[in-house]
Amino acid sequence: MPHLNVRRIVTGHDSEGNAVIREDKTMETKVLGAEAEMVLAWTTAEFPSDNSDEFDGALREVRRVSPGGSVLQFVTMHPHTASKHHRTHSLDYGIVLEGHVTLQLDNGEETVCGPGDVVIQRGTIHTWRNDTDEPTKVAFILLDAKPVEIAGKVLEPEN
Repeated sequence: MPHLNVRRIVTGHDSEGNAVIREDKTMETKVLGAEAEMVLAWTTAEFPSDNSDEFDGALREVRRVSPGGSVLQFVTMHPHTASKHHRTHSLDYGIVLEGHVTLQLDNGEETVCGPGDVVIQRGTIHTWRNDTDEPTKVAFILLDAKPVEIAGKVLEPEN
């Protein structure tokens, strides 16, 4: 049984410009192997975004990042699992909702994050690990970003 239960409420406008609720539904959970489950709640294809665009952002094909835009996703990491070691060209806000997760950087540095903690991920190589006996739920907001450049060398994505 999925550990994620994300109810998405999307607002918009009627033909007279009044605010309306366009959609109110529980989103489908996607299983990501034995490690995790994910709900893609919304994406945008550009920034600033176009609030007149009626396209359902959850239907946009994205890998991790939406080039020129944003991604909102929710992830449940199962107990005693880890993500792949990866870097993206994005600015990520990882907000721990439930449980505890360890953020490990490529230099071996680690920090344990719990409910209410926010990780501002700025193009670094990292791994997320759930070393506990309970699922961990995290909300991720990913914003497309320029690649990190150090001493004239572009740090390429790894995933």
